Amino acid sequence: MTVNDEPLRAGVIGVGSMGRNHARVYGELPNTELAGVADLDVSAAERVAEEFDTAASDPDTLLESVDIVSVAVPTPAHAPVVEDCLDAGVHALVEKPFVTDLAVGRDLASRARELGITIQVGHVERFNPAVRTLTRIVDNLDIIAIDARRVGPPVERDRRTDVVFDLMIHDLDIAASLVDGDARSITASATADGDYATARVDFDGVLATFAASRVTQRKVRKLGITARDCRVVVDYIEQSVEIHRSATPAYVEENGDLRHSTESVVERPMVESGEPLKAELRSFADAVRNGEPPVVTAEDGLRSVELSHNVLAAATDGQLTEVTR
Repeated sequence: MTVNDEPLRAGVIGVGSMGRNHARVYGELPNTELAGVADLDVSAAERVAEEFDTAASDPDTLLESVDIVSVAVPTPAHAPVVEDCLDAGVHALVEKPFVTDLAVGRDLASRARELGITIQVGHVERFNPAVRTLTRIVDNLDIIAIDARRVGPPVERDRRTDVVFDLMIHDLDIAASLVDGDARSITASATADGDYATARVDFDGVLATFAASRVTQRKVRKLGITARDCRVVVDYIEQSVEIHRSATPAYVEENGDLRHSTESVVERPMVESGEPLKAELRSFADAVRNGEPPVVTAEDGLRSVELSHNVLAAATDGQLTEVTR
């Protein structure tokens, strides 16, 4: 489809809980208009279409009438649907994980580049206001280590995807985006039938540890960064950032004795509130409109998929996995 100065005509393929929210947001953004939805479950597509005052159709018909589309189908169907988008000349935002097969994903990314079609991968945490604040801070940090916890109780959505590709992949993506080095080695373990996993990744000397769980009876979404001069803590849920620093050491006299005294200083940068999904879809539409690379490229999505595959391999082997390139 040709992109002009009018709002981009947007569609959604796959209207489960995530796809339904994509449809809602496209109808709310000023730079897009919801042109239709599609799903193999025709009745589900019709319900969402009625809810958001749009049309329900099959995917091929939808792709004939839109400029951009969100692909929110189950992960095994991502690749063929993206192939259809490329054939139709439609820019696509693909929910994470981008693909299951790295070779197929690389072919899709290469073809998209040749055709001048934008593929953005839906790593929505990149658009969390707290993470966006963090990205403005991180250039001034000498990072030593990263730690992430993404745990919570059992979820109602489809659990056929293991916890690494379901949850940990978010933090693998964030960590990889924050450091300059590639992953060199990985150790990992999993338990509870794969619903609890931990991993340790060496990013060229920056040590990153991850925990992901669907069996923990308290929801926690936190990222920590240890730098040489401070500790930064991001709370994804609260959308907050704290920077912990030690004040200059001082000595005080108490009853004739000198005592060493330090004080911890906590800085709280201002974080603008907002819905991450709305920021993500607005950014996607802007990238298409302006012909600029998206914030999360297909290559970024492939990097996260590769990391996740390596974590699973390490967890299965129960030993160190050396990452080769």
